[in-house]
Amino acid sequence: MRFWVRDDRRRPDPVVVRTDDQVPILVGTGLWAVGFVVIAVVAPIEHRTWLLVTCVIGVVLGVIGLIYTRARQRNGRR
Repeated sequence: MRFWVRDDRRRPDPVVVRTDDQVPILVGTGLWAVGFVVIAVVAPIEHRTWLLVTCVIGVVLGVIGLIYTRARQRNGRR
């Protein structure tokens, strides 16, 4: 494997694919929220704390990701 290729042997860059990243982030965040509710109702007390904390962290990271993608989209750097 080469790490450096001469410009005349280099392939062209691939076409940039535009995607809507907000949809999977919203779906994932929603699933973490549903998981929180299910665990709060069903899980035994001795395992509940760390499972709920994991779901909360998932929701928080999803919200941060949503804010980040909306800010990038607003700045035109989709």
